[in-house]
Amino acid sequence: MEESKILVSKNIMTWQTKKLGEVCEIVNGGTPKTNIKSYWDGDILWITPKDMGKMDNIYVARTDRMISDAGLKNSSAKIIPQNSVILSTRAPIGHLAINITEITTNQGCKGLVPHHDLYTKYLYYFLEFSVELLNSLGSGTTFKEISGSTLKDVWIPIPTLAEQKRIVKKLDEVFLGLGEVREKAERNLKNAKELFESYLQGVFENLGEDWEEKNLGDIANFRNGMNFTKTSKGQTIKIVGVRDFQKSFFVPFTTLESVTIDGSLNETDLLREGDILTVRSNGNPELIGRTLLAEKVDGDVSHSGFTIRIRIEDKNVYPVYLCHYLKSKKARELLVKSGTGTNIKSLNQGALTALVIPLPKIAEQNAIVKKLDALSAQTKELEAIFRKKIAGVDELKKSVLQKAFAGEL
Repeated sequence: MEESKILVSKNIMTWQTKKLGEVCEIVNGGTPKTNIKSYWDGDILWITPKDMGKMDNIYVARTDRMISDAGLKNSSAKIIPQNSVILSTRAPIGHLAINITEITTNQGCKGLVPHHDLYTKYLYYFLEFSVELLNSLGSGTTFKEISGSTLKDVWIPIPTLAEQKRIVKKLDEVFLGLGEVREKAERNLKNAKELFESYLQGVFENLGEDWEEKNLGDIANFRNGMNFTKTSKGQTIKIVGVRDFQKSFFVPFTTLESVTIDGSLNETDLLREGDILTVRSNGNPELIGRTLLAEKVDGDVSHSGFTIRIRIEDKNVYPVYLCHYLKSKKARELLVKSGTGTNIKSLNQGALTALVIPLPKIAEQNAIVKKLDALSAQTKELEAIFRKKIAGVDELKKSVLQKAFAGEL
């Protein structure tokens, strides 16, 4: 074992250390004028950080956007030769790909074209290992960006080409196994989430004989949220906004934003325990109709104009049961479908009024909620286990990369 350590030490001492700018050409991206249609729909591949974030393979051979020769001439983008590394350098820094055909990028990416003594996949793995460093070197207020000049000054260890290929082969072998473990954990995580969704859907598809169906407007009233501006002067309150919905079930009172409204808060705008909030307007139509349930409300809390409050008036309706139904696949599809508008989809009170709610007796509503709560707790435990496995794989991958570039692999 000691002999092996000495051997590794001797090997690492033979490695050179160079700046990226010495071992590869760094190519900037650009965008043609978007108002001229003829610049698009050409034959040249063009990619953005957003596109790269959706990739499930390290190799890119196609993209959803193509530009023409005229578009390329009208842009600062240059053609990046095949077998280069594409790096997203802003929003975010760190997405990576190897292009197996010629490609261009927007301003958020750069191409790293390796010289003859640098193996492309070795460079790819080095940049993957260096993502945290690259982010620390980024600058900017709106979003972080790493400049070409900064990137050129990043140091990279350079063993012989044969040694680079040996390291890559070893990393490929290790990561293939780790990838299979991660893929299985991700699949199990997805299955755990779908288990609850499937059960929830089944509850509302198999109605009992004594169940009633009522329109939501017959059991609840509605109120649009409050509008305010940065120049509003008056009472400061807590507000539930669209960003608070995420995938929560209950209103996250501890993290709500404080805002100043015009005048004082009306009693009718106060949020009460048992109120249900739903997203009224959003640029993403899939987000309208998301719901949150208010538990115990502490202090003066209201909700923004992009949301609608549903207040139950029927004592035979259990708020938690109703919120579960509104989160079911069937209800979500109906609410999303009812959204109107072109750029921003909106859900109106009329659509909520007409929504049909399946209602068993109040005792059965409580029983259903207890079963859902128990299943939810179990699925969350499973999700935590699988997330831990995924995090463990990612940490192990970092450790292996650390060894590789320390000459210990």
